[in-house]
Amino acid sequence: MATLDGKKILVIATNYGVEQDEIVVPVDQLRERGASVTVAAQETDTIQTLVGDKDPGKTLDPDTTLATVSAGDFDALVVPGGTINADNLRLDKSAVRLVKSFAEAGKPVAAICHGPWTLVEAGVLQGRTITSYPSLQTDVRNAGAEWVDQEVQVDDTNGTLITSRTPDDLPAFVDAIETSLTGASA
Repeated sequence: MATLDGKKILVIATNYGVEQDEIVVPVDQLRERGASVTVAAQETDTIQTLVGDKDPGKTLDPDTTLATVSAGDFDALVVPGGTINADNLRLDKSAVRLVKSFAEAGKPVAAICHGPWTLVEAGVLQGRTITSYPSLQTDVRNAGAEWVDQEVQVDDTNGTLITSRTPDDLPAFVDAIETSLTGASA
């Protein structure tokens, strides 16, 4: 039995601009560990990833849309980065609603790189400690959180927030998601 058998994880993204590895690696690795992973985008159109915010990457077909999913149907939420993706996600009412709903339910919310912008917009950072891409430090602090520079930060204050800085941190990021759902080390 895989460690995440029976766990349902939602990954949210826009249809253009998500950093390739920040969506592909968690989706693939969480599925390999037994999780049922659903990818929701703004529209049902193909998701065009980018590499380094500029070069076209792989494409993915979303399973559903942001507007049609509910936090109640999942055990955890993953918010990948990519500057364009994250900037548009934080303006999407459905994405912000999902982050708030997961956080209010005490379910793990994992965000990497620029993904924490959506956490800022959702108002779920007050009194928390997180990490992100370094350029978000001021936004994070202005949202009432402490920013730290480490590969993964897990804050279990009133629910779990899992954050990482860049694609280089993906191994620790995915392991922390697994640990948050199983209570055991990966």
